[in-house]
Amino acid sequence: MTIEEHEVVIAGGGPTGMMLAAELVLAKVDVVVVERRTTPELASARGRGLHARTIELLDQRGVADRFIAKGQRAQVAAFGGTVLDISDFPTRHAYGLALVQSQFELVLHEWASELGVKFLRGCDVTSFTQDDAGATVALSDGRSLRARWLVGCDGGRSVVRKTAGIDFPGWDASISYIIAEATMTEPALGLRRDAKGTYAIGPHDASESRRPAFGGSGDQKRVGIVLRDEHVEDAEPTASELSRALIALYGSDFDVRDITYLSRFTDATRQAASYRAGRVLLGGDAAHVHSPMGGQGLNLGIHDAVNLAWKLARVVHGTSPESLLDTYQAERHPITARVLRMTMAQTALSRADERTKALGETVSEMLRVPEARKRWAGFMSGLDIGYDLGEANHPLVGRRMPDLDIEIEGKPTRVFALLHEARPLLLRFGTDVRYDGKWELPVIGEVAPPSAVLVRPDGYVAWAGEKSDAGLRDALARWFGGSL
Repeated sequence: MTIEEHEVVIAGGGPTGMMLAAELVLAKVDVVVVERRTTPELASARGRGLHARTIELLDQRGVADRFIAKGQRAQVAAFGGTVLDISDFPTRHAYGLALVQSQFELVLHEWASELGVKFLRGCDVTSFTQDDAGATVALSDGRSLRARWLVGCDGGRSVVRKTAGIDFPGWDASISYIIAEATMTEPALGLRRDAKGTYAIGPHDASESRRPAFGGSGDQKRVGIVLRDEHVEDAEPTASELSRALIALYGSDFDVRDITYLSRFTDATRQAASYRAGRVLLGGDAAHVHSPMGGQGLNLGIHDAVNLAWKLARVVHGTSPESLLDTYQAERHPITARVLRMTMAQTALSRADERTKALGETVSEMLRVPEARKRWAGFMSGLDIGYDLGEANHPLVGRRMPDLDIEIEGKPTRVFALLHEARPLLLRFGTDVRYDGKWELPVIGEVAPPSAVLVRPDGYVAWAGEKSDAGLRDALARWFGGSL
């Protein structure tokens, strides 16, 4: 039997897998996505929105408006019940976007398909073997693929991670939830809280929240449901379990029917000890699982994909050594570990017993301090991400490049418009590139203007010059093999 060959095989076509594939295709890499679901419409409902930095990443590729059109702008960043306003941060996207994951995946799939991403649907990666040159991947439909690199984006129970022998340390679940999308008759909409946790029934997605009937007719409403479960379990729930859980919490199941999505999640918190094993890499939930408190899961996966893709592409093309891939874990692992600690704290604060209420009130009081609110808003929105790139000669290094309005040879443009093709960018300010405004970073504030910046394809500054090119050659060698 002929084995189909590709430069990269991605196991899993959720948000992380699709974003990674789109980025790789932009970088002219031959990639295929293996996805169990036969259509993107059967997507998970777990993710409920995008944070500001994720919207910026999509804007860097010129597609943010597609997602914004399907969602609803909102201040979605919150901690301990305190909404963290980012409206005064220096970004074009000083807001969150309420957007159900199924809608997000549909838009992402449309863009990926336009780029030419190839999908193998209706099958799973069941096993693989690897050698120094790549991996041979077995699929559930009997086919085999050969790839120079295999990336596991196949969720928290990742077959790729387990087969690669990568440890997944962390904390076991202390609570579990049932999540569903269904139709109900006169449901009790809104968020509720008891001593054991929170639960809610709400509009199916942000666009439906603007319609009187939420997408249904009369008193029948299409809703999203998140229920605190009485028992800590990991197995998938049944329709009868959903009904019983509704009755236990609300006294009624509201004639729940037409269930199109039904699953369970927990607050189990784990992170892969390594994001790479030989020719195998991990991203998204395959690399880290956690409580959905704070709405970080989908966003973390998108950030993983954008960070990894350009590095993997340069290694595939032979323009950078394999050691460049070591920076993927070095940068993403500590950022994600911090988020995982936050989700555990959010879960603890969600309970409503008297001791937890006292803790929550204390946290809320602390967050009334402007500096504390600003720091947590930057963290929750992703706008404060700062990668440790070693010795930095300027506060910009390791941080997101601001989307400045600039002129190049007299023609106005935006910095993000220059990143649409996911290529590195060197800007020298002066005669050819003009910018006369302030240089300002979220949380940090105003910084000294650089004379030049080297921007990586993921939008983070690799080098900043201060009236000289000192260090530029080293930065080019480190990140791009010596040339752009």
